Amino acid sequence: MNAERHEHTSRARTPLRDHVATSVRRYLGDLNGSDSHNLYEVALRELEIPLFAEVLRHCDGNQSRAAAMLGIHRATLRKKLKDYDLG
Repeated sequence: MNAERHEHTSRARTPLRDHVATSVRRYLGDLNGSDSHNLYEVALRELEIPLFAEVLRHCDGNQSRAAAMLGIHRATLRKKLKDYDLG
């Protein structure tokens, strides 16, 4: 039974990169042929803001735990949160 549950979980989990690729395709399609400038910076900001918010929520607001989960220093997380007006 445990093997069945693991197999089901593995099949059901879509890699994050697939979700990101879908969102990028949709965004580029929404441009209707227009060029986008600074797409890299825009994409990083648009990814980091919900990433930090959701990880902080998951960690009940504990910045040390959130930074550890993200694999970054707490000072880096605090700076990013300040930059994005998230805390």
